[in-house]
Amino acid sequence: MLSGLMYDATDPILTEERHRIRILFQQFNQMGDEQKDARTALLYKMFGEAGEGLFIEPPFYCDYGYNISVGDKVFMNYNCCILDVMPVTIGSNVLFGPNVQVYTATHPLSAAERATWLEYAKPISIGNDVWIGGGAIICPGVNIGNGVVIGAGAVVTKDVPDNVFYAGNPAKWIKDIDNSDHIPTSI
Repeated sequence: MLSGLMYDATDPILTEERHRIRILFQQFNQMGDEQKDARTALLYKMFGEAGEGLFIEPPFYCDYGYNISVGDKVFMNYNCCILDVMPVTIGSNVLFGPNVQVYTATHPLSAAERATWLEYAKPISIGNDVWIGGGAIICPGVNIGNGVVIGAGAVVTKDVPDNVFYAGNPAKWIKDIDNSDHIPTSI
């Protein structure tokens, strides 16, 4: 799976790992605001790596959790979903609007190959100082640079360079962003 080759998602070990994380994010999703500290502690248990200041509004969903690494000061609004079959690396000072979807998982284009029920995945990388607008979808294999803004509802199918505003379906360059007055944070 992590090599990028086709794999069987019904493998008993993978099924158990997805079950384990579902129990954790279901607990997270059921906790109210009066349990913020316990909710935050659960996030740090779910993710492979997480810096300081991670905050996610429930509900949140993911496939494995351990393939997600985030830097400092990461905020995800309501109803985010990360299909982390492959690594999802998110930098520092990153904001996700509600309903942001990050998909590493994908399937073959060929109907004959899809009929085998094998699938594969491609990693996703999101840089520092990024804002991803509500309802945006980040597709498998995409790398998003530093200082980027992704417009609400965008479907990002290709890599995005540093310091730009991308929007639309498929997402495309709208304009450059002057971040020269900002001291970037490193991952």
